[in-house]
Amino acid sequence: ESFSMAGKPVLHYFNGRGRMESIRWLLAAAGVEFEEKLFETREEFENTACMEETLENRPGTKTTCYLEQEPKQNSNNNKRHPKPERYHLASLEAVFLVIDMYVEGLRDLSDMIMYFPLSLPEEKEMNLEYILQRATTRFFPVYEKALRDHQQDFLVGNRLSWADVQLLEVILMVEECKASVLSGFPLLQEFKVRTSQIPTINRFLQPGSQRKPLFNDESIGTAKNIFKFEQGMFLKNMSTIREKNSEDLGK
Repeated sequence: ESFSMAGKPVLHYFNGRGRMESIRWLLAAAGVEFEEKLFETREEFENTACMEETLENRPGTKTTCYLEQEPKQNSNNNKRHPKPERYHLASLEAVFLVIDMYVEGLRDLSDMIMYFPLSLPEEKEMNLEYILQRATTRFFPVYEKALRDHQQDFLVGNRLSWADVQLLEVILMVEECKASVLSGFPLLQEFKVRTSQIPTINRFLQPGSQRKPLFNDESIGTAKNIFKFEQGMFLKNMSTIREKNSEDLGK
């Protein structure tokens, strides 16, 4: 493992959002400057995958998107709280479990939106309606209630955590599908305004940052060529999410 010449972590991915976008959000929110090595072809991706395979037993590596070196301040605990609060050891595990639960739930909605551009043309309207229906009836009510019950500015404790960063990212993703989607969720509206004003996050939201734009035809084509994606991936991904949710409900 190694740092870049400037001593910054380096992200390896293609020039688009995908699963790396949440990592960009997390590092930016924590105030960690990072660099990127962007691959544009299948060959470059395979070379990166080969390099990852040689590092698979080392900390900090991830499938198709990983850090060359995770800085010390980005240990697993600090990923959850970019600037951790003081907790009694007995309660620390419970705090992390709640953060992970919120993040995992949001990842399902994030995946729906991530695969939406790969919808078949005749499915796009139906898939968009499905995303918005799930967001407003299954996901957003949970986080609206969490904020109401917690009566704090953030989801866990009273300090920014991974759950808050993930929630803001997903809110903005859904608003790109429908601008008025938060109209029935006043606490989420306040949360969005409040967290967007945090200096590190606000910088990430400005033009020219390392935040990636919406997929366009060119970036979709690049992603398809690199990852061998197919049209219709949205419905395939939804089947996986439904199966996972069914398993979770059965536990």
